Amino acid sequence: MSEPAYQKPDLALVGAEHVARYRETDGEVGYEWNGVPTLLLTTTGRRTGEPRTKALIFGRDGEDYLVVASTGGAPKHPSWYLNLLAHPAAEIQVKGAHIPVVARAVASGAERARLWRTVTGYWPNYDTYQARTDRLIPVVVLTPTTDT
Repeated sequence: MSEPAYQKPDLALVGAEHVARYRETDGEVGYEWNGVPTLLLTTTGRRTGEPRTKALIFGRDGEDYLVVASTGGAPKHPSWYLNLLAHPAAEIQVKGAHIPVVARAVASGAERARLWRTVTGYWPNYDTYQARTDRLIPVVVLTPTTDT
């Protein structure tokens, strides 16, 4: 299948290694990935109750952080997204800052269209990922909260 708009990313730093290097260096290694910023998202496992951390590309919408549940256009939602549906309270790490957040998925409508334009502006591959799957890829808004 030809995907002319797709830009193959450098996958030298991914998964658990990305998370470990980011944590060890407060993002000195891993914050910038393929020319875009990343954060660490720690969710609560929906079945285990254990913390789960993923490195994700992010953007901003005002004070909010935007992440996309794309999994490269896989047919199923990523585990971190399903964890957020069950437990919307989470934490992000942006460089050395640890920020409590609450997640909200933007499913459809004008807000999603606007945010989709924002996220494809910094990672155009999201359009390719959407073309690969029948599911509507969620844009997730992470709103900073105060820890109480």
